[in-house]
Amino acid sequence: MDQKFLDVMKHEGPVTIVTINAQPAHVVNTWASYVKVTDHQLLIPAAGMHSIEQDFAADNHVTVAVGSKEVEGTVGPGAGFHVHGTGQFIKSGTEFDEMKQKFPWITRVLEINIDQIEQRI
Repeated sequence: MDQKFLDVMKHEGPVTIVTINAQPAHVVNTWASYVKVTDHQLLIPAAGMHSIEQDFAADNHVTVAVGSKEVEGTVGPGAGFHVHGTGQFIKSGTEFDEMKQKFPWITRVLEINIDQIEQRI
């Protein structure tokens, strides 16, 4: 896991989730402070995100965009990343229970298995 990516995720800001197969693409947002980062996954609490969930029936590839002006980037202040992976919504289990305790309003957890993290700025 890239340390600069982890540094970006420590700062509050929007996290944009895009299904890359929809025409037009579906886009939803959440906050960085809601996202749990593990060695190979992003876990994101979900109450809505129904367009993303419907897209997964055909293709579960997603791209997540995150950034922070508080972290030094490639050409100065501000670093941003694209995270590419595959997603699924989970409604039970240990990860769901942990997230539900933190965020009682959720109905599911978006679990994204990371294939690639690329720094864009």
